[in-house]
Amino acid sequence: MFTIQQYLLCSGFISEQQTMSVDVIRKAYQATEEGFLSLVTKQWPVKPQIAAVGSCCLVGVICGGTLYVANLGDSRAVLGRAVKATGEVLAIQLSAEHNVCIESVRQELQSLHPDDSQIVVLKHNVWRVKGLIQVSRSIGDVYLKKAEFNREPLYSKFRLREPLKRPILSADPSISVHQLQPHDQFVILASDGLWEHLSNQEAVDIVQNHPRSGSARRLVKTALKEAANKREMRYSDLKKIDRGVRRHFHDDITVIVVFLDSNLVSRASSVKGPNLSVKGGGVNLRPNILAPCATPTEAGST
Repeated sequence: MFTIQQYLLCSGFISEQQTMSVDVIRKAYQATEEGFLSLVTKQWPVKPQIAAVGSCCLVGVICGGTLYVANLGDSRAVLGRAVKATGEVLAIQLSAEHNVCIESVRQELQSLHPDDSQIVVLKHNVWRVKGLIQVSRSIGDVYLKKAEFNREPLYSKFRLREPLKRPILSADPSISVHQLQPHDQFVILASDGLWEHLSNQEAVDIVQNHPRSGSARRLVKTALKEAANKREMRYSDLKKIDRGVRRHFHDDITVIVVFLDSNLVSRASSVKGPNLSVKGGGVNLRPNILAPCATPTEAGST
């Protein structure tokens, strides 16, 4: 099974031109979705609940001074852009989200399924697709995409009362393209667990007003402190809670902060980038196969 990272490396970055495009990114999502569907098909007889497993997916690619942002679900990419006149750094959201708490997302689903009055349901004060899931697009969650996986032996809580006539969820990402400017300072890419507790501007201010080192971890810690405060408990006590139980207190939080050096970014299309270390996906990569890139990165998760 290919991951999006592997597909991008093989299809977009590993080429004589070393270019990236919207089409390559879209195909990477498609290949990842198809790979996971293949895994579900193989596992279905012995592990049917895998049909209800899914993930949001946020991708950021910098190539030749251009930033590509693709998203499925409710993760978010936020740019920190300096305002020369005032010296402040403003937060600019780069990604579109697919959560049915957003009215336009509900309307999109309703227009795609005009014959289903229950396509989105308000359940316990939270909007959900078919009363089950908050996102309208994802990798996986094939029980809401393929009729053959919405039946026994899948747990009854995931099975629809009526036959699945057509896919309800989509794996088609929203993709935006941004030409990086000298006043663009950094990009924050994070799962919705961060944005539940911090606004775009609050996150940008935290990164801007502290040293670069440890920026992602600092954002995670700040969000966890906010989660603890909302539960009227101490941060130190929250950290002691078993990871399997902490989901009741806060959502998963994964953060990457990419700092943009305008001089290096502008040279990226003509100068070979430094050796990079890539960890993940179980694939060993040679250091010279990536597109030119010169962006220090901080990452953190919980």
